[in-house]
Amino acid sequence: MNSPPETPSAAERPAVTDAELLTAHINGDPHAFSEIVKRHRDRMWAVALRTLGDPDEAADAVQDAFVSAYRKAATFRGEAAVTTWLHRIVVNACLDRMRRKSVRPVADDELIEAAERDSPLPDQTLEREVSMEVSAALKLLPSDQRAALVLVDMMGYSVEDAAQVLQVPSGTVKSRCARGRAKLAPILSHLRNRSDLNRVSSAKGAELRDG
Repeated sequence: MNSPPETPSAAERPAVTDAELLTAHINGDPHAFSEIVKRHRDRMWAVALRTLGDPDEAADAVQDAFVSAYRKAATFRGEAAVTTWLHRIVVNACLDRMRRKSVRPVADDELIEAAERDSPLPDQTLEREVSMEVSAALKLLPSDQRAALVLVDMMGYSVEDAAQVLQVPSGTVKSRCARGRAKLAPILSHLRNRSDLNRVSSAKGAELRDG
């Protein structure tokens, strides 16, 4: 008599949602959380890198965030999307690192190479110039303003979604973004008249959102 076929794990079944994967992980599926990591690590890395401006610190923050998510999966209540919950954890991991110590300066070439790994834009010279200046300017902002601007202006989050990630009212996100933009405006004013700036920014934002 033939043995019954093995039941595939949650990660192997098609069209499994993030919430279903998280539930499967809580219930002991050894593959479910790995699938969550595969789905979201690139976007979490982008958030961490833009927030911290340092590839090493960003990698450590993402690792800390996934370890925390793995351990605290049972605390997920489904009040927000799993992606929102994950990004909340990675942003908090970044903010914790920023509070504990000053992030070391990083060579511009190292930062841009890490940020654009496997996804070069057509005009890399312009991308490098703009990214270096924006990244340097972001480091001058307080951590709460930097996190809000990264989510809204660089990652393409709506104010409402960013508010869920940061666990603050939408009005607070708007205020932080407004204050951050006001501080960045004089620093980056020389970029305002560059016709290709918006094209590069929108291409990078679309790339990160679609990724």
